[in-house]
Amino acid sequence: MSSARPAGLPEIVAHRGDAEHFPENTLPAIEAALRLGLRHVEFDVQVSADGVPYVIHDATLDRTTTATGDLRLLRSNQLDGVDACEPARFGERHAGTRLPRLSAVAGLLAGEPRALAFVEIKRASLAHHGHEPCIARILDELAPVREQCVLISFDARACALARERSGLPVGWVFEGRPESHLTVLRELAPEYAFCDQEPLPPGAALPAGDWTWAVYEVTDAEQALDLHRRGAALVESMVPSRLLAGLDRGLAGTPA
Repeated sequence: MSSARPAGLPEIVAHRGDAEHFPENTLPAIEAALRLGLRHVEFDVQVSADGVPYVIHDATLDRTTTATGDLRLLRSNQLDGVDACEPARFGERHAGTRLPRLSAVAGLLAGEPRALAFVEIKRASLAHHGHEPCIARILDELAPVREQCVLISFDARACALARERSGLPVGWVFEGRPESHLTVLRELAPEYAFCDQEPLPPGAALPAGDWTWAVYEVTDAEQALDLHRRGAALVESMVPSRLLAGLDRGLAGTPA
């Protein structure tokens, strides 16, 4: 399957990998998304007490692993054996799936040179450890694949600092309607702007700017095509295989 979408279709960003079929933010989820032929993946990064970046959404381990506790207060020797199998969703199906270090995901990306990763620096770790230390450690781990990475965050200051320290493209993620964030967008001038599909006014075009629009929490092909017509080049989904299949059915001329 081609990694590039045909003209007139949006590019899909696999949100936390193929999070429908595999535990989110794990190596199997990211590998599965890339096997679908998708070029774009997104994953989250939190930083441990001893400064090691891990790929996980929450600051706490409780929701997605078999362990408990605040990752930011735990050291890497306590985290490397944690099972991130998402037992609440999958039971024992993916037991033994390790909580991945960012360095392990970077190693995966190194073997997929066409992949582009949106690496989200989580606000919880920024608040706990400070912007400079978090960003420095994350950049260190991404150094071998830096040209394949876009650093993104809900924290606009983190985006600006990441660009200043690395020269890499950045993406600002925000909540609410885009028009209420245009002042910050124009000042920050990110390469990418990420917004939730939920608060978008029906049918309205996304505001024009020098950034590329990415809209997240997209679940079906009709919605993805509508957003693309309104200016979204990228649609981010936690059900990427389902969305891809819907878009491909639509391209073939059958109901999506």
